[in-house]
Amino acid sequence: MRFPILTPEEAAELFYNDCNCGFSGFTAPGAPKMVTQAIAAKAERLHAQGEPFKINIVTGASTSDKCDGMLARANAIGRRTPYQNHPDLRKRINSHDAHYFDLHLSETAQKLRYGFIGDIDIAIIEVSDIQDDGTVVVGTGVGNVPTIAMMAKRIIIELNEKLRHALYGLHDIYIPLDPPCRREIPIFKPSDRIGSPVLKLDPEKIVGVVMSDSYEGVRPFTPLDDTTKMIGANVCRFLIGEMKAGRIPSSFLPIQSGVGNVANAVLYGLADAKEIPPFQMYTEVIQDAVIELMKNGRCSFGSTSSLTVSNEVEEEVISNIDFFKEHLVVRPVEISNNPEVIRRLGVIAMNTALEADIFGNINSTHVTGTKMMNGIGGSGDFTRNAYVSIFSCPSITKEGKISNIVPMVSHVDHTEHSVDILVTDQGIADMRGLDPVQRAETIINNCAHPMYRELLHDYLRMSTRGGQTPHTLEASLAFHTEFLASGDMRNVNLGKYL
Repeated sequence: MRFPILTPEEAAELFYNDCNCGFSGFTAPGAPKMVTQAIAAKAERLHAQGEPFKINIVTGASTSDKCDGMLARANAIGRRTPYQNHPDLRKRINSHDAHYFDLHLSETAQKLRYGFIGDIDIAIIEVSDIQDDGTVVVGTGVGNVPTIAMMAKRIIIELNEKLRHALYGLHDIYIPLDPPCRREIPIFKPSDRIGSPVLKLDPEKIVGVVMSDSYEGVRPFTPLDDTTKMIGANVCRFLIGEMKAGRIPSSFLPIQSGVGNVANAVLYGLADAKEIPPFQMYTEVIQDAVIELMKNGRCSFGSTSSLTVSNEVEEEVISNIDFFKEHLVVRPVEISNNPEVIRRLGVIAMNTALEADIFGNINSTHVTGTKMMNGIGGSGDFTRNAYVSIFSCPSITKEGKISNIVPMVSHVDHTEHSVDILVTDQGIADMRGLDPVQRAETIINNCAHPMYRELLHDYLRMSTRGGQTPHTLEASLAFHTEFLASGDMRNVNLGKYL
């Protein structure tokens, strides 16, 4: 090999306080695994000596415990974007030990190229293969690697031997032109390939290679419970109804599905919904459920930015890679989440909410309006450009102490203008063509839990004092303030606001 082999500790010495770093990957797949652990150890050592040491990180999305987790515990993250989901990093963000700014995932790469986020001093890129001329086959999560590699002044390679050099032909690496020279992105069906199976790095930037030998450590999602099964069944019922009504073609349309147990439940529901023909996906993440759908013929093709699958399923994919190369393509996130392509293909978007209000606004990111959970991710990319936009969530959490349907969301990520359908375990609210009061009545009657319906109707009645979107502003967050005071939204007393 042309490039020197480095230990993780040797690579970590290249990082310095306040340096701007680009990391490969999208969710845990493709993220650095070795060097980041050594950087965390270096931070702890320097902090013990009273020296400052934090790095600024741009990724594709979230990473893993070996990256975000260890660096957060070492208090080694200064600035972070665009998405995260690790509890230790979340604590740092909410205590302002780390400065996190949330971005739509499709926009991160172009904001980097436009110079809006700053230079990249050094990048860590996981690959499954590397040639002496700098040509690499990247890992199972692409994210923003092409742009990060283009902009980085120096690059450290993590060569993951666990992938067995098996991934050639799985990727479609493509960087769109920037204005004023931008042209259309010529994807007309999810299986179209428009780029290269490899990424060509400048070999002069590569300072060394660190060896790696581990899968991503993605945990399987918890088994479906009655609530998530019902949500999945309701989404499928809606889609089947749309097909019967002729509003979705009989050949169906590509689907996007967010990450998590609710999203997985929807995918498993599609496996049993035989009224829906075999379908394709144009999405940002492929989960365990999709691999199963491909094996049994329910999903004929999937375009993604990441194979976010458990270790067992990743081993199965690698062992049967020839089959999956015929059914999968892994792209940069600015392509997998590109608004132009999403709208052209007519993607059906299915995402999850922390809470929704009775007028159709969605909070995806902030608990009680202040505490960052994960980030907006790619939900906005798909929601605002979808053929039809569906959001789902349980009607209640914490054994009924929280209603996820509230008078006004405590933080807005997606406005009523972007949301077509709301689904909970209780039912389906179709908001298309409805004015705000009609939307409120539909959401309360179909999506709110019975223990909260009368309270929500009371709020709507007391707020009809004029105006298109009726609110009693002093009571609009009463559900949240009651939860913060007593721990149970059911104790709210709307009468004191009359």
